[in-house]
Amino acid sequence: MLNEGITMADLPVHTIVFEILTRVPAKDVGRSKSVCKQWYALLSTQDFVKIHCSRSLVSSNQRVLLIDDLTCSVHPIIFQSNDYGPSSIVTFPFHHHNNDVSILSHLNGLLCVCLNHTYELLLWNPTTTAFKHLSTPDSHGFYINNHDAIGLYVDADDDYKVLHIKRRSGVLGVYVYSREVDSWRNIPFITRQEYLSPRFNWSAGTFCGGTLYFTVCECWVGGTNVVICFDVNSEQFKEIIFPPVPSTGMVQGVLVNVKNELHMFASTGMFEMTIDLWTLQGDYWIKVLSCPPIPPISLSLWCDITHYVTNGNWFVMTKLGKLFTIEMDMKPFECFYPVTWFRGFKGVVFVETIVSPSI
Repeated sequence: MLNEGITMADLPVHTIVFEILTRVPAKDVGRSKSVCKQWYALLSTQDFVKIHCSRSLVSSNQRVLLIDDLTCSVHPIIFQSNDYGPSSIVTFPFHHHNNDVSILSHLNGLLCVCLNHTYELLLWNPTTTAFKHLSTPDSHGFYINNHDAIGLYVDADDDYKVLHIKRRSGVLGVYVYSREVDSWRNIPFITRQEYLSPRFNWSAGTFCGGTLYFTVCECWVGGTNVVICFDVNSEQFKEIIFPPVPSTGMVQGVLVNVKNELHMFASTGMFEMTIDLWTLQGDYWIKVLSCPPIPPISLSLWCDITHYVTNGNWFVMTKLGKLFTIEMDMKPFECFYPVTWFRGFKGVVFVETIVSPSI
């Protein structure tokens, strides 16, 4: 940011290049590295990557990545029509079997994914194609679906980390991977024994305001639902209440970070679902809006849809495009947010950045 009274002509060339290139798309930064050695060195610094990332977190840089049995594709988002733009095919840069890749968590353009045939965890930037294996010979970095939970975060020292919560036969293990030191370590976490049961479904972690949040929902009507919070700097856990949603159906809570405020889309129901939007204030939830019941959708189609919300619109999309839209009176979100989980962890809304999975 230039101070008042200072023009571009007053600045050294190094600063001008820095200011300009922190504002260009991530793929253009990659191409700019080949201009000369000085640019390569400048664009590889952590200061450049951090500032470029902060300026990339806008709707025009959002993309939707979708994986099916045959392809992995990336779609731009057209905000004027609330629909996908033309897709491009992505080739996985790591070994896999028939696209058996699950997306577990994401942050600032990095995805934490699992190779289902080996259970290995990886960090992957689909924009730069860089990736990093997180599994180790001493059994760290292996993920089991429906038992484990994953969260990506950045601590006060700007170190990207992965929180891995393991549930194994009623025994809880919590581990943190540090990108800076490239290793795992164990941290203590004492919680209610029943949360270790497979009947409780843990969401992926959502990073917001220095805390990772997980929804923990019991998998039957009228079950217990809570939110587990992890302070990423003190590495302390605590439990807070779930929004007061009806207990007459199945419950699903999807957490999103909207301008550094935590929101939850709480879905409830059986045959017709309703979805309420809540925001966290302190340790309590305030209802923002209630969505009308979702129009009936066949079971076969329900398994292939994702709900989204953006400025004034709530809409449902399949891989092929928009299914229907509900106009709503809501505050502007300015970005594109998933309201329900992608089916089978086969999709994600991410931002194109140059953040690297390794140092």
